[in-house]
Amino acid sequence: MWNYEKRLEYKVNIKKCDPMLAKVIITQYGGPNGELGASMRYLSQRFAMPYKEVCGVLTDVGTEELAHLEMVCSIVHQLTRDLTPEQIQAAGFDQYYVDHTTGIWPQAASGEPFTADFFQSVGDPITDLTEDLAAEQKARTTYDNLLRLIKDPDVRDPIAFLREREIVHFQRFGEALRRVQDHLDSKNFYAFNPAFDCKTK
Repeated sequence: MWNYEKRLEYKVNIKKCDPMLAKVIITQYGGPNGELGASMRYLSQRFAMPYKEVCGVLTDVGTEELAHLEMVCSIVHQLTRDLTPEQIQAAGFDQYYVDHTTGIWPQAASGEPFTADFFQSVGDPITDLTEDLAAEQKARTTYDNLLRLIKDPDVRDPIAFLREREIVHFQRFGEALRRVQDHLDSKNFYAFNPAFDCKTK
């Protein structure tokens, strides 16, 4: 299904360690609005989508979210790769370090581990795409919050790129929702599940 190019979607080249930033940025790996949940959400939802063109959008965006996951992990890795024990303790990175050293592990900024509860796949195109629109806005908001905290331009640059992609994904899901509605009677397209209650040709 995929051809993997061994490069990041957007370059990450961070020169200075900063475990305090790593502690908050990691939420976009395994937090409630992060890239792991997004990729699993869209790649799971695509199987129940009755319309090929919308299934294609879910596949495209879900695949790109995997690339974003790789970028976030690269950012966290580069922020923590050369830490000393003194820096770990001074930044309050010691709790993470004790469990994971400087390995990358999916969790929220609060320390809550990733769970499948962070995403939904209910098999109803309108429900799922509405969920996806909200998910992209929540991810954009999280990136906005991160950008308010980040001063280092080497870190800001890839985070700003990721934020822009959330806006594009929101637009694509809006278009996908309109496509689903175009397949239905506008008077009742919230009244039943087109993936289950009526089989499409």
